[in-house]
Amino acid sequence: MLLPDWAVLDAIIDWLGHGLWNLTWWQIVLYTLVTTHITIAAVTIFLHRAQAHRALELHAIPSHFFRFWLWVGTGMRTKEWVAIHRKHHAKCETPDDPHSPQTRGLDTVMWRGAELYRAEAKNPETLQKFGHGTPNDWVERNVYSRFGWQGVGLMLILNLALFGAAGAAVWAVQMAWIPFWAAGVVNGVGHYWGYRNFEAQDASTNLSPWGILIGGEELHNNHHTYPTAAKFSVKPFEFDIGWLYISLMQKVGWATVKKVPPKLQLGAPKPVADEKTLEALIANRYEVMAGYARGVRQACKDEMAALKARHGDVSVLKAAKRWLHRDTEKVPAQALSQLAQVRAAYPALDTMVTMREELRQLWLNTSHSREQLTADLQAWCRRAEESGIAALREFSLRLRSVQA
Repeated sequence: MLLPDWAVLDAIIDWLGHGLWNLTWWQIVLYTLVTTHITIAAVTIFLHRAQAHRALELHAIPSHFFRFWLWVGTGMRTKEWVAIHRKHHAKCETPDDPHSPQTRGLDTVMWRGAELYRAEAKNPETLQKFGHGTPNDWVERNVYSRFGWQGVGLMLILNLALFGAAGAAVWAVQMAWIPFWAAGVVNGVGHYWGYRNFEAQDASTNLSPWGILIGGEELHNNHHTYPTAAKFSVKPFEFDIGWLYISLMQKVGWATVKKVPPKLQLGAPKPVADEKTLEALIANRYEVMAGYARGVRQACKDEMAALKARHGDVSVLKAAKRWLHRDTEKVPAQALSQLAQVRAAYPALDTMVTMREELRQLWLNTSHSREQLTADLQAWCRRAEESGIAALREFSLRLRSVQA
């Protein structure tokens, strides 16, 4: 029996208003957040940690699910994303970096990151040099790579069917989620603003110690320090929800982790530093230097406290404190004069900055033999403990406690 015209029209209007799921607005918002979070998980676990850096191996079940979800949720091709990200690490913050705020400007990367991605994806040299080892099976060649826009079109159809006209808004949020958070926030702000646990070779920062919203990608400085580690959190107060998911998949046999960040092991101080101490120092150099940085900052605070007690001006010390523990090449030109002024006025701080660079040379100087580097380390510890500077002496004792 055919419905009267008014009944058909009423049914169409009802469908446009509610779709197949007659959900409240907050339920639609919850659905949107869940689906975008799955997309974030697919990017950080599958594309980033498993494919780009080979930090873990995924079972076929999650691997195929993530590939399908990325097809309908982003339209991105695995080989393109992986190649562009590997090039970012290989050429980080140089003119060849596909998305560096240092060379292209923060505003450009933040708001036009998706454009930068699409432009680099058209570079055949990038795909050939950096896209090796990515999936190249039948479904990749004949579906995901061949019909990119049809995947996101399928998501649009699904959303319209479920929510009616509101499904278009849901789809728009889903499509903008990765370009904004990954291409914009992580690639842009994550190399511009935040806190740093380690003196990595670039300007990478941790946006937040709680890696939830972007799946753990908030811990960007940690990742650039240990790029092949499957776990991004390194401090007790940090949380990486991507690692939580990987740990759960490990328990059911869906993931095999290859590498996690090294953890500094301490024992009783050795009488003198030996080759094992050198080996442990080099393996844990970022954590060791982070400990040295804490000592420099504390020594600077002590000088400021003493200066305040004498009613002196601490403004120059306060301004220089941010840069005393940084590699010289990372210090901006406008801060160099302040650093020079502080080092000239405070011999203890000058000694700590000088000896920090000498310590760093132990793993940068590739022309010296293992025996010579060990002798250099022993001499460094001896001078540190005889310096009369408490922070240096304590650091040297801790350094002789490091275990390989």
